[in-house]
Amino acid sequence: MAIRVENNVFYLETAHTLYQMKADNFGVLQHLWYGPKTDCCMDYLLDYPDVGFSGNIYEAGDQRAYSLNTMPLEYAAGGVGDFRVPAVCVTHEDGSRALDLRFRECHIKNEKYNIPGLPAVYADASEAETLEILLKDTASQVEVILKYGVLSETDVITRSVVIRNQGDTPILINRVHSLCLDIPYGDWEWVHFHGRHTMERQAERAPLIHGIQESSSTRGTSSHQQNPAVLLCEKGCTETSGFCIGAALMYSGGFQTQIERDQLDQVRVVMGVNPDTFAWTLSAGGCFYAPEVILSCSDHGMGQLSHHFHDLIRNHVCRGKYKLSKRPVLINNWEATYFDFDEEKIESIAKQASELGIDMMVLDDGWFGKRDSDTSGLGDWFVNETKLQGGLNRLVERINRMGMKFGLWFEPEMISEDSELYRKHAGWAIRIPGRNPTRSRSQLVLDMSNPEVVEYLYQVMSKVLSENHVEYVKWDMNRSICDWYTPTLPNSRQAELPHRYILGLYRLLERLTHDFPDVLFEGCSGGGGRFDAGMLYYCPQIWCSDDTDAHERSFIQYGTSFFYPISAVGSHVSAVPNHQTGRTTSMRTRGTVAMAGSFGYELDLNTLDRQEKEEVAGQVTRYKEYQSLIYNGLYYRLSNPYEENLSVWSFVSKDQAEVLVQGIVFRASSNSLRPRIRLAGLAADDSYMVPGEERVYTGRALMSGGILLPDIKGDDVSIEFTLKKAGYSEGSPKL
Repeated sequence: MAIRVENNVFYLETAHTLYQMKADNFGVLQHLWYGPKTDCCMDYLLDYPDVGFSGNIYEAGDQRAYSLNTMPLEYAAGGVGDFRVPAVCVTHEDGSRALDLRFRECHIKNEKYNIPGLPAVYADASEAETLEILLKDTASQVEVILKYGVLSETDVITRSVVIRNQGDTPILINRVHSLCLDIPYGDWEWVHFHGRHTMERQAERAPLIHGIQESSSTRGTSSHQQNPAVLLCEKGCTETSGFCIGAALMYSGGFQTQIERDQLDQVRVVMGVNPDTFAWTLSAGGCFYAPEVILSCSDHGMGQLSHHFHDLIRNHVCRGKYKLSKRPVLINNWEATYFDFDEEKIESIAKQASELGIDMMVLDDGWFGKRDSDTSGLGDWFVNETKLQGGLNRLVERINRMGMKFGLWFEPEMISEDSELYRKHAGWAIRIPGRNPTRSRSQLVLDMSNPEVVEYLYQVMSKVLSENHVEYVKWDMNRSICDWYTPTLPNSRQAELPHRYILGLYRLLERLTHDFPDVLFEGCSGGGGRFDAGMLYYCPQIWCSDDTDAHERSFIQYGTSFFYPISAVGSHVSAVPNHQTGRTTSMRTRGTVAMAGSFGYELDLNTLDRQEKEEVAGQVTRYKEYQSLIYNGLYYRLSNPYEENLSVWSFVSKDQAEVLVQGIVFRASSNSLRPRIRLAGLAADDSYMVPGEERVYTGRALMSGGILLPDIKGDDVSIEFTLKKAGYSEGSPKL
């Protein structure tokens, strides 16, 4: 049993961790512990003095040391004497804003819960259990149901919340976070992942201040600027040692993570839908379902924590045909042609790609409507036969005859003012009556909360997918959202629109992925602007960034790897000078960096010389050889590119028999020692060899002393080599 209850103490146990809480004599649900297994009730650590200006619940009488403002709480509500950041706030019909939540009952289920209308971690009954705890307000009929999914073997606990109005009048939910985690002890730092378009998920580690630190988005998407995932690390925690906690929100809209270090040096983390762009009127008898948070911890450093999330997302978030299978190596025409193409150009690129062993041709923006620039055509999802004479189907058939699959770009959520759709349905665009709309990339946003919009998009997209042999869809979304207003809601409920937008998006994705199970859907939002676990539930890979520069990609992919598996990372070789930075790097370097993901190309192969084409063919062959190891092996960050002159990573097969080491050295230095890298995840007592070399190393030596890298000449020079256990043969199982 992963979940048990003894004397009102709740034990949630995974293979290596314990999550513990307790309903005390007053019904207050206290948080006791999250960390390594202790085989003990941890309530002995909670010994609080009478802290000045910390109020006491009425039932506590003269027990002035008993205060909601000081003790660690399992789910903190606003308005009742806990002055730290709350997880939930509501407004009652009389205008009061208070919730005094007390324990009423609990239920244990031999299955993993799901969430209506929202993505959630899934698991077989043999893999997961659910704990539901019912809390009730002392003065109203508001109930809060805390849901915990325990996946023991993956060392993951999921969190979700249901707000239920059992009263006779509506309430207004002002704030509902899915995670509330109080940590009474420790000296903590946090790692968040900030950035911008073309420079997403830059890892930043900083000490916690006294007060509130926040990572959030109000953009209608999880955003390029902040990612809905956060790490808490004890000081001194490294990739291989120390204690850390990770939390990732399965939600693709505006989010908020707040971390507060209080007057007693305690830490509280709350995570959920961003209250700055959210409010929800909950009618009598109604329920509100909050999105899910994935939670895990490790006392062996951040590398192990990443493995927990990689394993969980690969096996229990991603779905469908491609969740674990190999994926095609593709060529995308965007940076080769932009909007200037016809069927001859596309067929020419595809023919060259086919000769070099590439599996799929992807036709990007510009194939539909009146779309010769980014100022028109969005919403008109019918073929532009001026560019593609004879229609899309003829082009697809010709490319299929080359032995290649065919993929297609859509940007379903957007609409151009210069489009047939806008001329017919201007009211489907999100805009505030009486105000000029805000444009971004010359486009507006369709109201995904409107069922008519969702149905229209389903019909036009399913028509294209049904009538043409399309095996891949790149789902783009190229702007942040503002001007929030919808005619489908009364004025008093306009704040529901941002969340209803996401629910509509998920409904459309669910229908399309269900009805077209053989299509590989790749998420994209100007690159990595919606790279989150919620999107990975529908799209097993996401275009990592519009920045394809190998140098900068090494930083972007480094930050991405803390939570998201390598198989989820769309990564391509593009032309040089790079279209985003102007930097020139070798074909070898570009290939090495792009191989740490779902591999492809984004350039006109016909412009390459003979040697470059041979390199491409070799890269494709090599990637296919190692794809299973890259997708399914354990991934290790072997350096920190922010602190070192290189970015190096490795993939280790789960039987520790085979290792692929890759990386990039940023800058050569004269009269210097060769760079050295300590490997990780090897069998310490076994011997390893670099194929083609006679030298034998022990795993312990490679992890302790490391291995010398080649002498580097030049800038942004790639490294790549394999190691295999002595006696390992190609017929041996890799995983």
